[in-house]
Amino acid sequence: MFTGIVEELGEVTAVEKLGDSSRFRLRGPVVTEGARHGDSIAVNGVCLTVVETGDGEFTADVMEETLKRSSLGALDVGSRVNLERPMAVGGRLGGHIVQGHVDGTGAVVARTPSENWEIVKVSLPAELSRYVVEKGSITVDGVSLTVVDAGPDYFTISLIPTTLALTTLGLKQPGDPVNLEVDVIAKYVERLLGARGQEDPK
Repeated sequence: MFTGIVEELGEVTAVEKLGDSSRFRLRGPVVTEGARHGDSIAVNGVCLTVVETGDGEFTADVMEETLKRSSLGALDVGSRVNLERPMAVGGRLGGHIVQGHVDGTGAVVARTPSENWEIVKVSLPAELSRYVVEKGSITVDGVSLTVVDAGPDYFTISLIPTTLALTTLGLKQPGDPVNLEVDVIAKYVERLLGARGQEDPK
């Protein structure tokens, strides 16, 4: 489990295509400190398993399903990525509950700079729009953010200087893809209410 509070702006140092999967090597001295084989690290909001680690880098295998559902397939050597280690039990939940399981991808539509922040409009797949509400939480490339405005096929977020400087969201341009993870609690509530509605009355 993650919180969506990015710890480090990392970099892809190698990409090896393995048929329908890929092996990535990524540099992240902060998140690899103490990391071992089998540990989890979120890369642009995608929970990946550490295969090897050393010299401030780690490798992770990315299967076909993950490549299809996320924007990781577009990464290349030199790409910057958001990195986060799992939340420690007993730690502060600085963002919101994030699983690292991407629900879909969107794309940056527009950026509107202001004096001390920036409004970013992001396209939203139709099947995810019901989970996105004004002032609710959403994860964009692994960054926990508050929704400013929620439309039928888009949402907007307000980025403070820290987010712009320390995550890839400061680098994204219109047309660039982003990974999206909606609030898992909303999905559970929908599932439970749906099941309740299908129960035979007694």
